[in-house]
Order: sequence, then C-alpha cells, then structure tokens
Amino acid sequence: MLVRGSAVDHDGAGIVRPSPPRAPRPASLRWDRSPGQRRAGTTMAPAASRLRTEAALAALPRRALAHYLLLLRLYPVLAKAASSGILSALGNLLAQTIEKKRRKDSQNLDLSGPLRYAVYGFLVTGPLSHYFYLFMEHWIPPEVPLARVKRLLLDRFVFAPAFLLLFFLIMNLLEFRVLFANLAALFWYAYLACLGK
Repeated sequence: MLVRGSAVDHDGAGIVRPSPPRAPRPASLRWDRSPGQRRAGTTMAPAASRLRTEAALAALPRRALAHYLLLLRLYPVLAKAASSGILSALGNLLAQTIEKKRRKDSQNLDLSGPLRYAVYGFLVTGPLSHYFYLFMEHWIPPEVPLARVKRLLLDRFVFAPAFLLLFFLIMNLLEFRVLFANLAALFWYAYLACLGK
C-alpha cells in the first residue's frame, strides 16, 4: 500500500520498504504548477501532442455514450423523447437530401418537414414507445413461456398498426390538412408493406 505523502511501500506483513525513486520527466513533458501552462522555455514534442489530441478525440464517443446512458437513467422519458425528435428530424432531412440528389432537383430543402418530424418524435414517438414497452414488460414478463414471441406478436399486430395510424393522423394535422380518404389508403399500404418485411 502506498502511503500518501511518502514514498513508503507497506505489504501488510510488517515489512516497510522505501519505494524506488522515480526517473525525472524530460523537460519537454514537464508542466508548471498551474494547470495547462508549460514552464518557460519548454514545449511538448509535436508527436506527443498529436497523440494526446488523437486519444482525446477517440475517447469522445465513449464519453458521449456514457453521458447519454446517465441521462437515460436519470430522465428516461425526456432523454428518449429528445433522441426520438432529433433522429426523426435528421431522418427526414436525409430522406429529402437523397430524394433531391436522385431527382437532380435544384429546389431548396423543405425545413418544415424536419420540424414536423422533430415535434412528432419528441411529443409522440419517444414517450409513447417508452410507456408501451414498459407496459409490455409488465404484462408479459420474461419468465412467461414464449415471452419474446408474444411480445413480437403484440408489437406487430397491435402496436404497429395503431402507431402507424397515429403517425398519419398527426402528420396530416401538422401539415394543416386532413384527407381521411387518403389516410385510410396510406395506412393500409404502409401497414401491409411493414408486414412484408
């Protein structure tokens, strides 16, 4: 055990040995007492600086994921709602970009589309999915025989059609148009396409 403030190593058997002396750091890696400032006349080697920067960048996704998981634990509904809103908006923006390139169109992107999808994702998809899967976890516990199959059937034949119908209703309302004849046709077309996957 290393005792703080001394260079003594104690192994628990009553034998006290001094720790080996540390080799001095090269001048190019020494830091001043105040954080972030180097001593006058010393610089960090460019390769070491580049390695430190690359290591910090490589750790960024891991830190972001850890922060997101913490937010999921602390604020599950809000974190899922925000994730759903952002991903829905990005998905719509990406779909518009791909469609624009495929048609070789010079029109600008419709920014109201991603906004509608963000609102729908934040207010409907995130919270509704959270509570539905909690309900399904409670209603069909993992100990039930064929729990995964039952959950899949409940999801595909109850939740998916209702969710799809809700999507078309809300999107029509957010576009300030309600075409119920087209809504029914779109629903069956999209639902049968989902079942075919």
